[in-house]
Amino acid sequence: MTLNRKYLIGGLAAAFTSTAAIAGMVQPAPVDVDLTTFFAGGDMLSARYAPNKNEFIGCGVRKFDDGVGGATAFGFCQAEDADGERAFCNTDNEDLLDAIEASADYGYVTFSWDEKTGQCTRIGFSNQSFYVPPKVGSNL
Repeated sequence: MTLNRKYLIGGLAAAFTSTAAIAGMVQPAPVDVDLTTFFAGGDMLSARYAPNKNEFIGCGVRKFDDGVGGATAFGFCQAEDADGERAFCNTDNEDLLDAIEASADYGYVTFSWDEKTGQCTRIGFSNQSFYVPPKVGSNL
């Protein structure tokens, strides 16, 4: 066996070994509700597999036929952290509804709200590989 061939085989073996050992970056982000700044954030996977029964976070959109050929829609976001602090906001703002509809599984969710009206003032999602479980269907 030539020297180049030995290096090639050795290099391929090392590449496959190192790939199997490294699963990629994981970024757990537990839910945090701040009732002083009216902000909530966290990733759905960390909330789902939290070691407590409180944590959850997410947003949704509901659309209804208005009976005259159109539709009406509203959205909402809600969260609760490990300490039991809970947040909820709602919106009919089309741009914020678009933000909710752009979400994906396992994403990081943030939202803010107006204390007096309960209206959502900001909704954001970050859909990145480090929020996905090591194997879909497994926990952290």
